[in-house]
Amino acid sequence: MRRKRTSIIAMTVVLAMLTPTAVYATEIPSESNFELTQKAVTAKTKTLTESYGVASVQYALIDAGQIVLSGQTGINDPAGNVPLTSDTMYGIGSTSKMFLTTAVMMLVDQGKVKLDDPVVKYISDFRMKDERYTQITVRMLLNHSSGLLGTSSNSAILFEDPDTHAHDTLLDQLASQHLKADPGAYSVYSNDGFSLAEILVERVSGLSFTEFMHRHITTPLGMNHTKTPQDPLDLKQMATTYSAKKERQPLETTNMIASGGIYSTAEDLVKLSQVFTNEKSGVLSKESANATGQEEYKRGLWPEDADSSIAYGLGWDSVNLFPFNQYGIKAWTKGGNTIAYHASLIVLPEHNMSAAVTSSGGSSSTNQLIATELLLSALEEKQLIPERKAEKSHGVPVKAEMPKEEMKHSGIYGGGANMLMKLEVQESGQLTISMLTAPNSPKQKYTYIAEGSFVNEAGTEKVKFVKEDNGNTYLWTRSYQSAPGLGQLASSEYKAQKLQANPLSDEAKATWQSRADKAYVLVNEKHTSTLYNTAMPLIPIQLLSELPGYIYTNAITGADQAMNRLQIPGVAGRDTMEFTFFKQDGIEFVSQGGNIYASQDIVKPIYAGHQSKTTIQANGYARWFSIPTSAGGKEMKVNVPSDGSFVVYDASGVSLNHSVVSGQTTMILPEKGSIVFAGEAGAVFEITLK
Repeated sequence: MRRKRTSIIAMTVVLAMLTPTAVYATEIPSESNFELTQKAVTAKTKTLTESYGVASVQYALIDAGQIVLSGQTGINDPAGNVPLTSDTMYGIGSTSKMFLTTAVMMLVDQGKVKLDDPVVKYISDFRMKDERYTQITVRMLLNHSSGLLGTSSNSAILFEDPDTHAHDTLLDQLASQHLKADPGAYSVYSNDGFSLAEILVERVSGLSFTEFMHRHITTPLGMNHTKTPQDPLDLKQMATTYSAKKERQPLETTNMIASGGIYSTAEDLVKLSQVFTNEKSGVLSKESANATGQEEYKRGLWPEDADSSIAYGLGWDSVNLFPFNQYGIKAWTKGGNTIAYHASLIVLPEHNMSAAVTSSGGSSSTNQLIATELLLSALEEKQLIPERKAEKSHGVPVKAEMPKEEMKHSGIYGGGANMLMKLEVQESGQLTISMLTAPNSPKQKYTYIAEGSFVNEAGTEKVKFVKEDNGNTYLWTRSYQSAPGLGQLASSEYKAQKLQANPLSDEAKATWQSRADKAYVLVNEKHTSTLYNTAMPLIPIQLLSELPGYIYTNAITGADQAMNRLQIPGVAGRDTMEFTFFKQDGIEFVSQGGNIYASQDIVKPIYAGHQSKTTIQANGYARWFSIPTSAGGKEMKVNVPSDGSFVVYDASGVSLNHSVVSGQTTMILPEKGSIVFAGEAGAVFEITLK
């Protein structure tokens, strides 16, 4: 059953465009020497807001327990009624995971939890279809090696709606899933691992995670501007978010709280960092704080070490962050992204320093570059590092003679986000990569240089093929990508895995062929969901002749089932949901990661007459309609129930109006577009066309 509280008052003002950037900075204490750091970060945050689509950005730097820099750049409210301050709260996305990690390690300190105990010891009703689930330990939840498929996020990210459905139904969702790998085999990013750990904290402590966080973390640390969707929220304290069309949006509520739903400020985040620099007693022991920064990623399959932003600890994205590794400095980082909010926290545990950056718009990667600038500039001013090192590159490729055996690596490879690519290694020493799932993308070309490596013309990326002990062949990529005016990011990862032939029975082949080129539309997401807002949420069934027996990167295992076959550590193998097809009342549906999609057969033309109505059926599934030529261009007015919403899409599937976001209930219908009506079971929409 869903737990609810009174919804936050909706913000429905639509703003046409953002006004010019404004820059604010907290006065620097006269005894500090961070004037050059302030100047550098001011310039870069201005670049971020003017050139990277960021509405506002907030930053803070702490040194030896004192916040020595704090500032904001951008616009919160173009009318100037709600200015940016150091107390303006942003969603911090997956940076929330460090609060969860802290909570678990506190229970370890108290002797209530052991990292290497099985999770079922603490959550007795945790079940999965895969019998290996009993081998998952608490440590594996925190270092991403549990083998869980990824993210079960049905109705998890909503507009101004603290519905706990995603949290409350997680165990039910996991009970219907298999594992992608043996527990502990390798670390691959998993939100579900942390959502499961959130339940563990609640079961062991007897408190909700929000209550635990405030009682044991935010209050002791004086973090007065850190909240969750389950707290009373003052919208004037929240950073405003905007759509790609520069329209103001309602507050985004991510209800997988410990995985990505906390709101905070840059100043509060650097206060949290003192737990990991051992400057604040009474939260974590020194042993537990240090344990979070160990090289957990090395416990399983992992590429050879190289410059990167991904090298998991407990909770941390990296415990060996570039470019700090170039100076012999240990740096731990955690980034976070929701749809509109982004955050980055970098901690230098041996120097008692950290920097945090939060933003509305942008990405955690660009925020990480701002946090990096804060720390490197401060280290320079303190004369702890010499002059900056130059940006790195693989250099312009110098062609070498390629061994013919490299040609055997040609084939179809799969990676994250259902990405399929065709790799062709030519005898001439050229490697070409074509994106099969994005056929309009330009081909990527690489030249063989030496020792099994290929480099692109710009010198930004080097790739090679690696066959691991598990029998899989991987495309290993090492790249240095520069963001103009901000800095450089490095990555080293297995980007894709070579997929093997998967022959099908005649029966399975025929069933899947009957689905080819159909689309399945989302029907069980709540009416306040952000998923409806940008593009029409659907699954197109694409069966590629180059890779028979697969639906995207999932191997077809029967007429109604497709299972994950990717075994990729890091991020390229994340969120690999299974496909399961089933029928109800003659309609075919497919479930994936807790979401249910219905065959496009349910989409009927909307009645083009004067008046009609539609009612949400007893199962709560949304109602979809196409817009026929006879209705295109007509004005539609909808009497929307309090527990419902509607969204109109154009012919290309782009959202033109989400009634929860805009508050608009009247609009001109686009020809050949689509409409979805979503709400609680029994909700009635009265529709008038003029």
